[in-house]
Amino acid sequence: MEGGGGLQQNPFVSLGGLRLPATVPNGKPKREQDGQILAKSEPTHGGNIGSKGSKRPSRGRVDIVRETGGRGGKTVTVVAGFTGIGLPEKEELAKKMRAACGCGGTVKDGRIEIQGDQRETVARILTEAGFRPVFAGG
Repeated sequence: MEGGGGLQQNPFVSLGGLRLPATVPNGKPKREQDGQILAKSEPTHGGNIGSKGSKRPSRGRVDIVRETGGRGGKTVTVVAGFTGIGLPEKEELAKKMRAACGCGGTVKDGRIEIQGDQRETVARILTEAGFRPVFAGG
């Protein structure tokens, strides 16, 4: 292990001249011993995300339907009517829905199918993703 001088270099030395805010891991500002704040931590998102004035444009209407037909009486929540998104994004949405609902699901024929009656949770996730969910059928 001789000659390992390159491994002992501190990778953060070059960040010293950038005048970054000094924060501790929990995100609170570091304080000097006399109680003065060394640096204030600022929000990285600009401070206006989630405010009433900032409305994200809708990515389109999607239908949420509860189906039982052809499934042996089992209820499935189906999300259909996506326009302008591909299979990878549908699979990512399905993954979020499965995790939030704590159940199984799949993407089949361009539709997302989630096991059980999960319409409210699915609608919340779709709204967060910028879609306009509409409950259709029974």
